[in-house]
Amino acid sequence: MKIALNADMGEGFGPWPMGDDAGLLAIVNTANIACGGHAGDPMTMRATVRAAKAAGVDIGAHPGFPDLQGFGRREMRLSAAEVEALVIAQTGAMLAMAAAEGARVVHVKPHGALNNMACREDALADAIARAVAAVDAGLILLAPATSALFRAGARTGLRTAAEIFADRTYTETGALTPRSQPRAMIHDPAESVAQILRFLRAGGLVAPSGAVLATQLHSVCVHGDGPNAAAIAARVRDGLKAAGVRLGGLAAAMA
Repeated sequence: MKIALNADMGEGFGPWPMGDDAGLLAIVNTANIACGGHAGDPMTMRATVRAAKAAGVDIGAHPGFPDLQGFGRREMRLSAAEVEALVIAQTGAMLAMAAAEGARVVHVKPHGALNNMACREDALADAIARAVAAVDAGLILLAPATSALFRAGARTGLRTAAEIFADRTYTETGALTPRSQPRAMIHDPAESVAQILRFLRAGGLVAPSGAVLATQLHSVCVHGDGPNAAAIAARVRDGLKAAGVRLGGLAAAMA
C-alpha cells in the first residue's frame, strides 16, 4: 500500500500567519499552497514555495473562491466561465511563482467551498478540469475520491488522484459528512489511521453501513489550520508507516 500525505498551507495573509507550515513540511509529501483567492498573497506564496522546495515536498496550486473574509468556505454562485477563469488565474500565478524559485508545480487541488461544490456539480467540476488542462495538461488534479470532480478530471484526460481526508467521516454516498452534523470530524489520530487503513484494505471508501464504494486511493489530506495540526499529522504518518504503508509524492502514489 502506498499513499501521499497532503496538507494545505501558505494560507496566511500579510503579517497574519495561519497554521504551522514549517512543522507540516517536515511530515507531508505534498503541499497545497494558497494562490491569493481564499488566502495567501505574493510574499506568502513565494516563501511557501521556497520552503516546500527546500523540504523536498511536492508543490501544488490551491485555488479557491475570492473570499478572504470567509476563508473560501462560503459558497459563491459563479458561472462556469468565471470559475474557469479564476482557476486559470490562480494556478497560473502559482506556476509563475514556482518558476521564479526554480521549482515546479505538480498538481492542483481546489479549496473549501469551491472543492465541495465541484464534488456534486458536474458543470462546476468540468470548468475546473478544463482550467487545469488549459494551464498545463501535465498537472495532476487532486480530487476527492468518487466525486464529480474526480470524474471530470478523468473525462478531461488529466491524471487525476483520488483523495480522502484523515479527519472527516463519510456518508453512504461517499460524500463528506457535513460539518454541521455530529461525528463529522475525527479528532483522534488513532481513529484517523484506522479509517485510512480500512479504506486502503477495502479498496475504496467504506460507508457507515459497511458498503464499499470501490475507488483507487492516492492521497490523504491532513488539515493544517488547527492548533495541533503538525502533531496530529505526525501521529497519522507514524501510524501509517507502522502499518506498512509507503509514503511518497503524488506521482509515486499513482504509479
